[in-house]
Amino acid sequence: MKNKIYLFIFIGSLVISCSNDDDLNYKNEFEKSHKAWLDFKEHHADSYRYTVVDNSWVGFSWETIITVVDGQVTQRHFKYTSPDDLNDIPEEEIEWIENGSKVGSHKNQAAEPLTMDQVYTKAEKEWLIKRKNAKTYFETGKNGLISSCGYVVNGCMDDCFIGIHVKNIEFLSF
Repeated sequence: MKNKIYLFIFIGSLVISCSNDDDLNYKNEFEKSHKAWLDFKEHHADSYRYTVVDNSWVGFSWETIITVVDGQVTQRHFKYTSPDDLNDIPEEEIEWIENGSKVGSHKNQAAEPLTMDQVYTKAEKEWLIKRKNAKTYFETGKNGLISSCGYVVNGCMDDCFIGIHVKNIEFLSF
């Protein structure tokens, strides 16, 4: 009888301590894309440029180009790309470039100055986590790299996507 109790406790502790592989939406697709990213990074000396695009329901759209050299973000270039009237936006905010230690100094709709390693970490730890109250999205481009990753909380009506839309990723040649 005593052995059965210990066996029951042991099995119960195993069940409780086991992590659940089902905590991540698109797990297989994410892992395949992450491997494609690691291969890309290795073949291009961790130096690349990628473009993040976004828009608002009111008609504005914008893009942010992030440049990474040897694994460090060295430049962030933001530009409104919408054909809509931009007269209400100060000229210095319509387009700007940050370099070196100034990267990250502007606070607006621009994409965060993240490396793709950081993008993949955010995807795994934040954007792809299963939620009962949200719809999750994950897409890759022809190269297998992330093109869209994030979620929308159920019932949200305007500008609800939390995540990233990557238009392209290109390696830098020196």
